[in-house]
Amino acid sequence: MIVVLDNGMGNAGSVLNMIKRAGGSAVISADPDIVAQADKLLLPGVGSFDKGIANLKSAPFFSVLESKVLVDKTPFLGICLGMQMLFAQSEEGQLSGLGWIKGQVKRFNFADESLKSLKVPHMGWNVVYPAKDNKLLPSSESELRYYFVHSYHVMCENEADVLAYSHYGYDFTCAVQRDNIYGAQFHPEKSHRFGMALIKNFIEL
Repeated sequence: MIVVLDNGMGNAGSVLNMIKRAGGSAVISADPDIVAQADKLLLPGVGSFDKGIANLKSAPFFSVLESKVLVDKTPFLGICLGMQMLFAQSEEGQLSGLGWIKGQVKRFNFADESLKSLKVPHMGWNVVYPAKDNKLLPSSESELRYYFVHSYHVMCENEADVLAYSHYGYDFTCAVQRDNIYGAQFHPEKSHRFGMALIKNFIEL
C-alpha cells in the first residue's frame, strides 16, 4: 500500500487518483499508524517552502516518516515542493528543509539579456532527459514529456543524486534519487501517459 502523506498542502487527491489508475493501492493519511504500515510513501506539495516544511515537521506522522525512510529504507517519492523539501535550504524561505539529499533550492535566474523574455514561474510541458539508469522514469518512450509549474529548482551537491534534467533557459535538475529516496519537480499526476508510466514504475519498485 502506498500512503500519500497529508500535510495540508498539495493536490493529494489528484495523486491518489493517478495511483489508482496505474493499478496501485493507496490512501491519503496523516495517521502515524497508517504511515508505519506503508510499503511506499509519496509526498505531494504545492505552495511555499517554509509553509510546507513547517506543516511537514509538525505533522503527527513526522517521526514515523523519518524512521520509515531513513532507517527502514521504504521507497519515497516527493513531487514538486515535496521534492524541494528533501533539501536543506531554499532561497524561497528561511526554515531548514529535511536535508535528506545534499544541495539547495534556487530561484530561476534569468539575468542574462538573452533569457529575460522567459517568465517565472515555468509552466507547461517540457522534455525530461534521464541522467542515469533508474527504475522510475519510463524506458519505453523515445521522448519523455512532463508538466511543470515552478519558480524554483534544486541543485544537488552530489552529481550522483541527479536522476534527470530538463531545460528552461538553462539545464536544471528536475528529478533526483539517493538510495530509496526519489523526487520529481514535475507533476506526474498531470502528465497523462508519461505520468501514469512513472507512477506505475514507482508502484513496482
